[in-house]
Amino acid sequence: MKVNKKLCSVALASTAIVLFLILTLSTASATTAQSTSSTAKYAYITNSGSTTVTVIDITTNKVTAKVLVGKYPYGVAVNPAGTKVYVSKEASSVVSVIDTATNKVTATVKVGKKPWGVAINPEGTRVYVANEGSKTVSVINTETNKVTATVKVGNYPCGVAVNPAGTKVYVTNTLDNTVSVIDTATNKVTATVKVGNLPTGVAVNPAGTKVYVTNEYDVSVIDATKNKVIATVTVGKYPWGVAVNPAGTKVYVTNYGDGTISVINTATDTVKATVKVGSYPLGVAFSPDGTKAYVAKETSGAVSVINTATNKVIAIVGVGKEPVAFGKFIATT
Repeated sequence: MKVNKKLCSVALASTAIVLFLILTLSTASATTAQSTSSTAKYAYITNSGSTTVTVIDITTNKVTAKVLVGKYPYGVAVNPAGTKVYVSKEASSVVSVIDTATNKVTATVKVGKKPWGVAINPEGTRVYVANEGSKTVSVINTETNKVTATVKVGNYPCGVAVNPAGTKVYVTNTLDNTVSVIDTATNKVTATVKVGNLPTGVAVNPAGTKVYVTNEYDVSVIDATKNKVIATVTVGKYPWGVAVNPAGTKVYVTNYGDGTISVINTATDTVKATVKVGSYPLGVAFSPDGTKAYVAKETSGAVSVINTATNKVIAIVGVGKEPVAFGKFIATT
C-alpha cells in the first residue's frame, strides 16, 4: 500500500490502503532577500512542518533564504521567468504568491478546498490548482491574482501539469484512478484516462507527446494524442513525485516507500537506474540544464542533489521541517 502522512491529505481507502493525515506546525523562520540576477538559479522547497519555503541557490547548493508563507505549504510551482512562486496551503485553501526579487509574499489567492498540486502555463499567465477537497481545478489569472474559472474534475485531484504548448492540463484524480484532460481554451474536461491505482504525481515530456503518472505501484505512460495508456513501468515502492528532464530522455520518479529514485529511459519506457537518496523522497525537479536533479525528503528535513550523468548523490542540503516540494519548484529558463 502507498503510505504517506500528508500527500493529497486524505485517508485513501482501497483493499490495500489507508492513509492517515498528520499535520504539524512549528515556529517559522524569518524571511530574507536574495539577488535574482539569474532567474533560474533557485529551488523553492515547501516545508510542510515549518510554514516556510526554503530557497536554495542551485549553483552553490546553499540555502540563501527562508520565506514565511503560513500553515502547511505543500504544492509549489515557479513561473517560467523565475519571478514568482505559487505555493498551495491545504489548511487555509489559499495559494500564496512569492515575489522572488524580495522573497516576500505579495498576494494570497482563495481557491478550492484543500489545494495540492500547482502548475503554470508556459506564458506564465495562468496558474492551475488541484483542489482535492472540492473535486475542482482553480484557474488563476497571474496579472490580477484572481480565480477566473473553476473546472470540475474527478475525486480527490492531487497532481497537475500543463503541456508545453499550454493547450492542455492533466490532473490526477486519486480516488477515481483517472487523469482528467482539460482544454485550456474552454476550461472544460475533454477526456478522462484510466490509469493505475491511486495516481498522484503527473508530468509531461518537452514534446508534449507523453504524460507520466505515478500510481501506487507503477508509472502509467499516456499517449497525449490518443489519451490512452501505452505503457506501464514498474518502479520502486509507493512512487509519488515525477519529473521529465529538459531533453525528454529521462524520467525521475521518487519512491516514497523505499528511499530511492527510479530513472526511466523514455525511449524504451524501462527503468535503467535506481538511485538511493534516503528516507521518504517526495518532490523532484531538474535544473534547467538537466545536469542535476533535486529531491525533497520529508522526514530528514533535507534535499538530495543528484548528478544526472552519473546518477550519484553529490550533495545534501538541509532545509526546513518535513519538506514536500510537490511540483516544478525550479524555474525552467
